[in-house]
Amino acid sequence: MAEKDRPQEEQRVRFHHGPGFGPRGHGRHMHLLSEKPKEPTKTLKKLFKYLGRYKLDFFLIFICVVGSSVLSLLGPYLIGKGIDNYIIPKVISGFGRFLLFMFAIYIFNSILVYIQGITMAHISQRMGFDLRKDAFECLHKLSLGVIDKRSTGDIMSRITNDIDMVNTSIATATVQFLSGIIMLIGTVVMMTILSPVLTLISMILIPLMAITTKLISTKTRKYFSLQQTKLGEIDGLVEEDITGLKTIKIFGREEKEVKRFEKKNTELRDYGIIAQKFAGIIPPLMNFLNNISFAIIGGIGGLFVLRNIITIGTIASFINYVRQFTRPLNELAHQFNIIQGAIASAERVFEIIEADKEKEDKDGLTIDDIKEQLEFKNLWFSYEDEKYVLKNISFNITPGGMIAIVGPTGAGKTTLINLLARLYEIDKGEILFDGTDIRKIKKESLRNILGVVLQDTYLFSESVRENIRYGRLEATDKEIEEVCKAIKAEEFILTLPEKYETVLSDGAQGLSQGQRQLIAIARAMLSDPKILVLDEATSNIDTKTEMNIQKSMLNLMRGRTNFVIAHRLNTIKNADLILVINEGEIIEKGTHKELMETKGFYYNLFTSQFGIIETACTPGLEN
Repeated sequence: MAEKDRPQEEQRVRFHHGPGFGPRGHGRHMHLLSEKPKEPTKTLKKLFKYLGRYKLDFFLIFICVVGSSVLSLLGPYLIGKGIDNYIIPKVISGFGRFLLFMFAIYIFNSILVYIQGITMAHISQRMGFDLRKDAFECLHKLSLGVIDKRSTGDIMSRITNDIDMVNTSIATATVQFLSGIIMLIGTVVMMTILSPVLTLISMILIPLMAITTKLISTKTRKYFSLQQTKLGEIDGLVEEDITGLKTIKIFGREEKEVKRFEKKNTELRDYGIIAQKFAGIIPPLMNFLNNISFAIIGGIGGLFVLRNIITIGTIASFINYVRQFTRPLNELAHQFNIIQGAIASAERVFEIIEADKEKEDKDGLTIDDIKEQLEFKNLWFSYEDEKYVLKNISFNITPGGMIAIVGPTGAGKTTLINLLARLYEIDKGEILFDGTDIRKIKKESLRNILGVVLQDTYLFSESVRENIRYGRLEATDKEIEEVCKAIKAEEFILTLPEKYETVLSDGAQGLSQGQRQLIAIARAMLSDPKILVLDEATSNIDTKTEMNIQKSMLNLMRGRTNFVIAHRLNTIKNADLILVINEGEIIEKGTHKELMETKGFYYNLFTSQFGIIETACTPGLEN
């Protein structure tokens, strides 16, 4: 795959310009409740490892769930007894104590539910904390090959929305699911004890309720899923239009964008109305079926009372139990869907946590500079299997030298730098530091001697001073200011509202591209690297500023090994070696003078930049 076709993430080098962000997610998290987990059992085992850290909390919750369930089941039974023993016979003696006992039961039940809720909230938040911590730590250990396969928005959604879904759902839903099962079993047992016949009669409507709920839920799920999809599309469209608002205005396409939005908004409204219509059927329908059930039980129960088979209190208790029976049924179905969605979210989180990491190199060598030679030897590399971006690259550079890399967009220039920094691993061949393969050197040690400035600069949402200090965290304020003076960056910094303390937000959109690049250059200079890499580092800076910076950077480059990727060829005339790369291969190399004398590919590139019309001397120049 050509370099220009790679996702933007692969062009990132994190040492001195920070992480960049590629395409953002378009409401991906809105689909979670309509997803089904692929491997629920495996995912639950992984989740239970996290939940297992809170065994004592879960034991307390279990005690509270059992206690509150027992008390909830005891309430209706006591109500029946109160009716039979006090109200119908009109007995006053002991009725006050009975009411106090009932009051104590409900108070104690509420306390248990409160303890259960607070404990669940603690578990939920701590598990969310652990998941976020592990996912974020793993994110920084992922290989760029893994990052390339996913959009930034998707990864962000996994670490925020998916973890939030697991955090707020899995612990709570699991406990409520357990509570629902206990209540369901307990209610059936109490109903059977009171009247097996009425229990059997009350069960007749249960299959009808289940079938009706299933049929309506299928339709509801479909339209809620479509509603969520359209909501995600609107989210993406709004994000796209905000990002590209300048382009929209320049081309006068506001009306076109409004029509696009209206179309999706109309679809969202229509799906939302249909979904709500189906969802709105369930509560009144369930209420209607419940009322029928109560009427049947009341009628048959009344006959039983008239024949002295059961008491009025028993009927009152039984109707309360029937009401309790239908509630956990609906609750179990609801919690099951929530758990399904949470497990689907957890799967997505674990995909990040378990994705391929950069290889550990604890036993690697430590280096502090190049003493003799840096050599690229028979280097081959592909982002996808055997679709080579670099082919048989070989050259060497002595310490303190300057090597320039030129060629068309997509030729593989930045990929060379990515391999030098070990952001990707070499397929075939070697990069040798004084004869040592870089794969035997610790990445941290290797990257500590590199300073990289890219064409696309990323600045953090911190002050200008802290963005520059990112190059060397222990640098003093004085050192930072001296660097900025040296490259003429202080001139614009002092015009900012808070000068060096001005906080840059939203990728420093308030600064020009050239100003952002000056900060990135200052950051690299502050790090005092042994190997300096400039990838189109001054391409977004005006000619006068560029000339001033180049003078300053000549001092910076002395005593260092320098890689310069450039399109402005007049900036590399003094390079010790110029490599001309096209379609992943070195097609020419030499000094500026030597390459100009051969009148080949480089000659034509150089002369075309300065308006000198020459005849192409090598095939493929037109490419």
